[in-house]
Amino acid sequence: MNRCAGRIFIKSIRHRGEGVSLQELFKEMIKNEVKPLFSRHGYTKKGLNFRRVEGGLIYGFNIQKSQGNTANHVRFYINCMIHSKELAELQSMVSGGKTMEEQAHLICRIEEIVPSAPDRYSLTPDTDLVTFSKELLSHLEEAMEYMRNITSARDIVEYYMKRTALHLSEETFHFLLQNGDTTTAQIYLQQLHAEYGVENRWAIFEKKYAAIFAAY
Repeated sequence: MNRCAGRIFIKSIRHRGEGVSLQELFKEMIKNEVKPLFSRHGYTKKGLNFRRVEGGLIYGFNIQKSQGNTANHVRFYINCMIHSKELAELQSMVSGGKTMEEQAHLICRIEEIVPSAPDRYSLTPDTDLVTFSKELLSHLEEAMEYMRNITSARDIVEYYMKRTALHLSEETFHFLLQNGDTTTAQIYLQQLHAEYGVENRWAIFEKKYAAIFAAY
Protein backbone atom coordinates (compact mmCIF):
# COMPACT_ATOMS: atom_id res chain seq x y z
CA MET A 1 0.00 0.00 0.00
CA ASN A 2 1.36 3.45 -0.83
CA ARG A 3 2.51 5.99 1.73
CA CYS A 4 -0.79 7.86 1.85
CA ALA A 5 -3.03 4.81 2.16
CA GLY A 6 -3.26 4.80 5.92
CA ARG A 7 -4.13 8.50 6.07
CA ILE A 8 -6.73 8.15 3.32
CA PHE A 9 -8.53 5.31 4.99
CA ILE A 10 -8.30 6.72 8.49
CA LYS A 11 -10.01 9.77 7.01
CA SER A 12 -12.56 7.47 5.36
CA ILE A 13 -13.30 5.74 8.65
CA ARG A 14 -13.96 9.13 10.23
CA HIS A 15 -16.24 10.03 7.35
CA ARG A 16 -18.20 6.85 7.89
CA GLY A 17 -19.48 8.32 11.09
CA GLU A 18 -20.59 11.38 9.13
CA GLY A 19 -23.02 9.44 6.96
CA VAL A 20 -20.76 8.53 4.03
CA SER A 21 -21.92 5.23 2.52
CA LEU A 22 -19.73 2.28 1.68
CA GLN A 23 -20.54 2.97 -1.97
CA GLU A 24 -18.71 6.29 -1.59
CA LEU A 25 -15.84 4.66 0.28
CA PHE A 26 -15.55 2.09 -2.53
CA LYS A 27 -15.26 4.91 -5.09
CA GLU A 28 -12.65 6.60 -2.91
CA MET A 29 -10.65 3.38 -2.67
CA ILE A 30 -10.67 2.96 -6.46
CA LYS A 31 -9.63 6.58 -6.99
CA ASN A 32 -6.97 6.86 -4.28
CA GLU A 33 -5.57 3.32 -4.04
CA VAL A 34 -6.41 1.08 -6.99
CA LYS A 35 -6.01 3.57 -9.83
CA PRO A 36 -2.56 4.79 -8.69
CA LEU A 37 -1.38 1.18 -8.37
CA PHE A 38 -2.44 0.35 -11.91
CA SER A 39 -0.98 3.62 -13.19
CA ARG A 40 2.42 2.72 -11.76
CA HIS A 41 2.30 -0.47 -13.82
CA GLY A 42 1.37 1.30 -17.05
CA TYR A 43 -2.40 0.72 -17.03
CA THR A 44 -4.96 3.30 -18.07
CA LYS A 45 -8.41 3.55 -16.50
CA LYS A 46 -11.87 3.76 -18.03
CA GLY A 47 -14.70 3.31 -15.57
CA LEU A 48 -13.84 0.18 -13.58
CA ASN A 49 -11.64 -1.19 -16.37
CA PHE A 50 -7.84 -1.00 -16.44
CA ARG A 51 -5.87 -1.66 -19.62
CA ARG A 52 -2.25 -1.95 -20.74
CA VAL A 53 -0.94 -2.62 -24.26
CA GLU A 54 2.32 -4.49 -24.73
CA GLY A 55 3.22 -5.50 -28.28
CA GLY A 56 0.54 -7.81 -29.62
CA LEU A 57 -1.13 -8.28 -26.24
CA ILE A 58 -3.66 -6.22 -24.31
CA TYR A 59 -3.76 -6.85 -20.56
CA GLY A 60 -6.96 -5.93 -18.77
CA PHE A 61 -8.57 -5.93 -15.34
CA ASN A 62 -12.26 -5.36 -14.68
CA ILE A 63 -13.75 -4.66 -11.26
CA GLN A 64 -17.26 -6.08 -11.46
CA LYS A 65 -19.67 -4.80 -8.83
CA SER A 66 -22.20 -7.30 -7.58
CA GLN A 67 -25.88 -6.75 -8.26
CA GLY A 68 -27.85 -5.93 -5.17
CA ASN A 69 -25.18 -3.82 -3.49
CA THR A 70 -26.50 -1.41 -0.88
CA ALA A 71 -25.21 1.68 0.90
CA ASN A 72 -23.83 -0.54 3.66
CA HIS A 73 -22.75 -3.63 1.77
CA VAL A 74 -20.55 -3.50 -1.33
CA ARG A 75 -19.40 -6.70 -3.03
CA PHE A 76 -17.25 -6.99 -6.13
CA TYR A 77 -15.26 -9.43 -8.24
CA ILE A 78 -12.04 -8.93 -10.19
CA ASN A 79 -11.76 -10.28 -13.73
CA CYS A 80 -8.34 -10.66 -15.36
CA MET A 81 -8.07 -10.66 -19.16
CA ILE A 82 -5.54 -10.83 -21.97
CA HIS A 83 -6.28 -10.23 -25.64
CA SER A 84 -3.85 -11.59 -28.25
CA LYS A 85 -3.69 -10.02 -31.70
CA GLU A 86 -2.23 -13.25 -33.06
CA LEU A 87 -5.08 -15.38 -31.72
CA ALA A 88 -7.61 -12.80 -32.89
CA GLU A 89 -6.24 -13.15 -36.41
CA LEU A 90 -6.73 -16.90 -36.16
CA GLN A 91 -10.33 -16.27 -35.18
CA SER A 92 -10.73 -13.71 -37.98
CA MET A 93 -12.35 -11.47 -35.39
CA VAL A 94 -13.48 -7.97 -36.28
CA SER A 95 -12.18 -5.74 -33.50
CA GLY A 96 -14.40 -2.73 -34.09
CA GLY A 97 -17.18 -2.27 -31.56
CA LYS A 98 -16.23 -5.17 -29.31
CA THR A 99 -15.37 -4.75 -25.66
CA MET A 100 -12.18 -5.96 -24.03
CA GLU A 101 -14.00 -8.83 -22.34
CA GLU A 102 -15.59 -9.94 -25.63
CA GLN A 103 -12.17 -9.99 -27.26
CA ALA A 104 -10.30 -11.54 -24.35
CA HIS A 105 -8.59 -14.84 -25.09
CA LEU A 106 -7.46 -15.47 -21.54
CA ILE A 107 -10.11 -14.58 -18.99
CA CYS A 108 -10.31 -15.64 -15.37
CA ARG A 109 -11.25 -14.45 -11.91
CA ILE A 110 -8.37 -13.21 -9.78
CA GLU A 111 -8.58 -16.16 -7.36
CA GLU A 112 -7.69 -18.51 -10.24
CA ILE A 113 -4.21 -16.98 -10.53
CA VAL A 114 -3.79 -15.60 -6.99
CA PRO A 115 -4.65 -18.40 -4.53
CA SER A 116 -4.78 -16.04 -1.54
CA ALA A 117 -7.47 -13.86 -3.18
CA PRO A 118 -11.14 -14.43 -2.29
CA ASP A 119 -13.71 -15.33 -4.92
CA ARG A 120 -15.56 -12.16 -3.94
CA TYR A 121 -14.54 -9.00 -2.08
CA SER A 122 -16.99 -7.66 0.48
CA LEU A 123 -17.14 -4.30 2.25
CA THR A 124 -19.38 -4.00 5.30
CA PRO A 125 -19.57 -1.52 8.21
CA ASP A 126 -17.33 -3.90 10.19
CA THR A 127 -14.58 -4.01 7.55
CA ASP A 128 -11.13 -2.79 8.59
CA LEU A 129 -10.55 -0.56 5.57
CA VAL A 130 -6.78 -0.28 5.97
CA THR A 131 -6.35 -4.06 6.10
CA PHE A 132 -8.86 -4.55 3.29
CA SER A 133 -7.03 -2.10 1.03
CA LYS A 134 -3.63 -3.60 1.83
CA GLU A 135 -4.81 -7.11 0.95
CA LEU A 136 -6.61 -5.97 -2.21
CA LEU A 137 -3.56 -4.13 -3.52
CA SER A 138 -1.36 -7.11 -2.70
CA HIS A 139 -3.66 -9.41 -4.68
CA LEU A 140 -3.67 -7.02 -7.63
CA GLU A 141 0.13 -6.76 -7.55
CA GLU A 142 0.41 -10.55 -7.60
CA ALA A 143 -2.11 -10.84 -10.44
CA MET A 144 -0.25 -8.26 -12.51
CA GLU A 145 3.01 -10.12 -11.91
CA TYR A 146 1.41 -13.40 -13.02
CA MET A 147 0.04 -11.80 -16.17
CA ARG A 148 3.32 -10.04 -16.88
CA ASN A 149 4.84 -13.49 -17.39
CA ILE A 150 2.32 -14.24 -20.14
CA THR A 151 4.03 -12.60 -23.08
CA SER A 152 2.80 -14.45 -26.17
CA ALA A 153 -0.08 -16.28 -27.82
CA ARG A 154 1.77 -19.50 -27.01
CA ASP A 155 1.63 -18.70 -23.29
CA ILE A 156 -2.15 -18.21 -23.50
CA VAL A 157 -2.57 -21.47 -25.41
CA GLU A 158 -0.51 -23.32 -22.80
CA TYR A 159 -2.52 -21.75 -19.97
CA TYR A 160 -5.64 -23.52 -21.24
CA MET A 161 -3.89 -26.71 -22.33
CA LYS A 162 -2.68 -27.20 -18.76
CA ARG A 163 -6.32 -27.05 -17.69
CA THR A 164 -7.54 -29.39 -20.47
CA ALA A 165 -10.02 -26.68 -21.38
CA LEU A 166 -12.47 -26.60 -24.25
CA HIS A 167 -12.26 -22.82 -24.17
CA LEU A 168 -10.02 -21.64 -27.01
CA SER A 169 -9.45 -25.24 -28.11
CA GLU A 170 -10.15 -24.61 -31.80
CA GLU A 171 -7.78 -21.64 -31.84
CA THR A 172 -5.24 -23.77 -29.97
CA PHE A 173 -5.26 -26.44 -32.67
CA HIS A 174 -4.96 -23.82 -35.41
CA PHE A 175 -2.07 -22.21 -33.56
CA LEU A 176 -0.19 -25.47 -32.94
CA LEU A 177 -0.68 -26.88 -36.42
CA GLN A 178 0.14 -23.58 -38.10
CA ASN A 179 3.42 -23.61 -36.20
CA GLY A 180 4.16 -27.22 -37.12
CA ASP A 181 3.67 -28.59 -33.60
CA THR A 182 1.63 -31.61 -34.68
CA THR A 183 2.78 -33.79 -31.79
CA THR A 184 1.51 -31.37 -29.14
CA ALA A 185 -1.76 -30.96 -31.05
CA GLN A 186 -2.31 -34.72 -31.14
CA ILE A 187 -1.50 -35.10 -27.45
CA TYR A 188 -3.92 -32.30 -26.57
CA LEU A 189 -6.64 -33.90 -28.70
CA GLN A 190 -6.17 -37.14 -26.75
CA GLN A 191 -6.38 -35.24 -23.45
CA LEU A 192 -9.60 -33.51 -24.50
CA HIS A 193 -11.10 -36.81 -25.60
CA ALA A 194 -10.20 -38.41 -22.28
CA GLU A 195 -11.85 -35.52 -20.42
CA TYR A 196 -14.96 -34.91 -22.54
CA GLY A 197 -15.30 -37.94 -24.83
CA VAL A 198 -18.27 -39.42 -22.96
CA GLU A 199 -20.31 -36.21 -23.26
CA ASN A 200 -22.92 -35.86 -26.01
CA ARG A 201 -21.39 -32.60 -27.20
CA TRP A 202 -18.06 -34.29 -27.91
CA ALA A 203 -19.23 -35.38 -31.38
CA ILE A 204 -19.63 -31.71 -32.33
CA PHE A 205 -16.14 -30.79 -31.14
CA GLU A 206 -14.61 -33.91 -32.69
CA LYS A 207 -16.01 -32.94 -36.10
CA LYS A 208 -14.62 -29.41 -35.77
CA TYR A 209 -11.21 -30.67 -34.69
CA ALA A 210 -11.06 -33.16 -37.57
CA ALA A 211 -11.70 -30.34 -40.04
CA ILE A 212 -8.91 -28.26 -38.49
CA PHE A 213 -6.41 -31.12 -38.67
CA ALA A 214 -7.44 -31.82 -42.27
CA ALA A 215 -6.72 -28.19 -43.20
CA TYR A 216 -3.06 -28.68 -42.28
